[in-house]
Amino acid sequence: MSDHTVLHVKGRVLVGPGEARDELWVVDGRITYERPRAEAVTVRGWALPGLVDAHCHVGLDRHGPVDAATSEKQALTDREAGTLLIRDAGSPSDTRWIDGREDLPRIIRAGRHIARTRRYIRNYAHEIEPAELVAYVAREARRGDGWVKLVGDWIDRDAGDLTACWPAGAVREAIAEAHRLGARVTAHCFAEDSLRDLVEAGIDCVEHATGLTDDTIPLFAERGVAIVPTLVNIATFPDLAAGGEEKFPRWSAHMRRLHARRYETVRNAYDAGVPVFVGTDAGGSLAHGLVADEVAELVTAGIPAVAALSATTWGAREWLGRPGLEEGAPADLVVYDEDPRADVRALAAPRRIVLRGRVVG
Repeated sequence: MSDHTVLHVKGRVLVGPGEARDELWVVDGRITYERPRAEAVTVRGWALPGLVDAHCHVGLDRHGPVDAATSEKQALTDREAGTLLIRDAGSPSDTRWIDGREDLPRIIRAGRHIARTRRYIRNYAHEIEPAELVAYVAREARRGDGWVKLVGDWIDRDAGDLTACWPAGAVREAIAEAHRLGARVTAHCFAEDSLRDLVEAGIDCVEHATGLTDDTIPLFAERGVAIVPTLVNIATFPDLAAGGEEKFPRWSAHMRRLHARRYETVRNAYDAGVPVFVGTDAGGSLAHGLVADEVAELVTAGIPAVAALSATTWGAREWLGRPGLEEGAPADLVVYDEDPRADVRALAAPRRIVLRGRVVG
């Protein structure tokens, strides 16, 4: 299909959780609900806004930064799964060149992870001490696309368990600086200890959030702090625990407990009104293209199907400040043979993928 082909999507266009239309057209790369005079190529099915992976790492693998060819393959794998918008939750690679590629997903970057010295995966993050945190947050706020990523907790080898990485005062000053520069802040957090300090400091989002409890869930709900549970990643906790059992038995036991209650944690957060969004944590040790699996995991946790869909479509795009299927929006959409509201497993089999108005899959 050429750049000038008019596309007609006919069937059910899922504009929002409670709004569906019978058809839309794509003209000059944008969506319209007004029938054009030109002839069109018709695609039939159930249309959704391009899926969102709100925790993904393009330009990163388990060892650190990767070359452009590997980054391209990662982005293409996500695209083929229907992911057309990525919030890149930390990468040491410069992937700005992707913005010039019309065939690759749109990326919202959080810069490079900011971690405590020797308290994160090697080659991933800026590893610094608390006195440097404000300066590094300012640096990544300027480099990113409106987000900054902190590592809120990690294993402390002296304690033999997960502990908070930053003093409360340091994160309060750092988050205030990010907000002053117009950036939102998110943090990797597995355990319980860091959550209250981060939320009271004004954080906007927490990744994984397996340490949420009845004490902190109400605080998240009251402050509107979002979570991205990355359940497909949390599924790896038992294997991680087994690998660290001999050297760090307290940490291993902790990781197993967090894994055992993962679904209850997410469901309780959702029930309390905490915003929940879809993210896979692809790009570290996890494969790309798992967005449908993550949506299915949210449903398994007890989140209603339409809410789980919203967490990767309408709601996620609104949260990230990107359009969906409204009049005049860029035509980033995915078409399915079956209604994904009836069974979210339909997301695993896109019929057509339209990116910037062109059929790319």
